Amino acid sequence: MGKERFDKIIANQFNVSRKEARLAIRKGKASVDGMTLNDPSAIVEVEADIVFDGQALDYKKYIYILMNKPKGVLSASSDKNRKTVVDLVPNEWHRNGLFPVGRLDKDTTGFLIITDDGDFAHRAIAPNKNVFKTYEVLLDGDITDDMIEIFSKGVVLADGTKCNSSILKRLGQNRAEIKISEGKYHQIKRMFGTVSLGVNELKRTAMGDLKLPDNLREGDCILLNDQEIGQIFHKC
Repeated sequence: MGKERFDKIIANQFNVSRKEARLAIRKGKASVDGMTLNDPSAIVEVEADIVFDGQALDYKKYIYILMNKPKGVLSASSDKNRKTVVDLVPNEWHRNGLFPVGRLDKDTTGFLIITDDGDFAHRAIAPNKNVFKTYEVLLDGDITDDMIEIFSKGVVLADGTKCNSSILKRLGQNRAEIKISEGKYHQIKRMFGTVSLGVNELKRTAMGDLKLPDNLREGDCILLNDQEIGQIFHKC
């Protein structure tokens, strides 16, 4: 995996600031392969046996957390006044630099990945990467065949913005599934607005081929492995 500065490893992996990491290291609270190391600037193998403040390190360069986002929570890293999705991440998975991959509206629920890997986030949400996001939507009216065709050709929003082709499918009375490959501001609500339909509820259920587990309750999280991450980009 390579080598990094000791204070950077401690800060990133144990969710403390670089300043806190340096102070703790100088006080003898960290060890490498059973030997106390007091030099924060030391270059250390990340696969070494590292212990900080009595806790052994399970090194992960990046972390990928899948959350079933609940209503009323902001898709943001932090906010002074309101609860964010990062606030809901279990303490043992917290680390510096976590952020949500794409934003779900405050009242939208469902599939949301939280990570510290910027390259992954770009691949997952960039429109030209063609990673489709799947949503279930409850509407205040019925889907028609004309609407399905309009969505497949690319909806033009009220302000003239052209959306990419999307896949609209009926699921039942006033319920539909929609797949989009981009994430413009309030995009799905604005898309249905062009066909005079209002969105009452919206839930994201998948990204690429990776689906939200049926047994993952709102507000709960799971860690994703490499195979699951690969499912997101399976058809790209």
